[in-house]
Amino acid sequence: MRLDQFLSARTLYSRRELRTMITKGKVTVDGAPARKPDQPVSPEKNIVCLLGKHVPGDPYLYVLLNKPKGYVSSADEAGQHSVMELIPPELSRKDLRPVGRLDKDSTGLLLFTDDGQLAHQVIAARGHVAKYYRILLARPWEDAYADAIAAGIRLADGAQCKPAQAAPVPETQREALICLHEGKYHQVRRMFAALGNHVEELERVALGGLTMPPDLPLGGCIQLFEQDVQKMLHSETVFSSLLQTKKESSS
Repeated sequence: MRLDQFLSARTLYSRRELRTMITKGKVTVDGAPARKPDQPVSPEKNIVCLLGKHVPGDPYLYVLLNKPKGYVSSADEAGQHSVMELIPPELSRKDLRPVGRLDKDSTGLLLFTDDGQLAHQVIAARGHVAKYYRILLARPWEDAYADAIAAGIRLADGAQCKPAQAAPVPETQREALICLHEGKYHQVRRMFAALGNHVEELERVALGGLTMPPDLPLGGCIQLFEQDVQKMLHSETVFSSLLQTKKESSS
């Protein structure tokens, strides 16, 4: 692979910008300055640095963001702050995009990747990865909610939801945990509106078996690795452990 091709696929710079930077000695390969854009490099063998920073050779990038309120999950909504603004340059690539969405007033786990196949696998209807949300209701939880959600709620516009799992957080009145295997627009909020309640706060706390790191602040993000991706795709249910975790954090 050409050096400029390698860097273009893994940074936000254009091939033209990179060729200029290479000829000016701003790129090193295994510690030695590179001078030719067409210098061959191997992602598995060579250590490439741009402006003194290592550029990983991994073919795909996976990033987890703890999304704060006030940001939309797209890059092209005029007048809105995008979650893309929260990704630092060293964790950015041209094709990096959020996998699914969290609405502007929601918080929590949002995955980004340039791996289109994985993104499809996460959100595709057939193999939809479970999504877990902590919610705060306007009014106390009612026992009938769990059975109604498990049976599949019909929304106000007639859309039918798939059966889902929900339970109140022990020792609280208005907190609950819900697990979905689909992703309709504003689904959790619309489900509880159909039940006669209102979701005041919504936080995504897990995607499959991948849970939010407890020490990651709002607006913070970290790079994920293959073991994290496999945990997300192939883990057993984490509903019980998340419910217990929320109980402990609420007490």
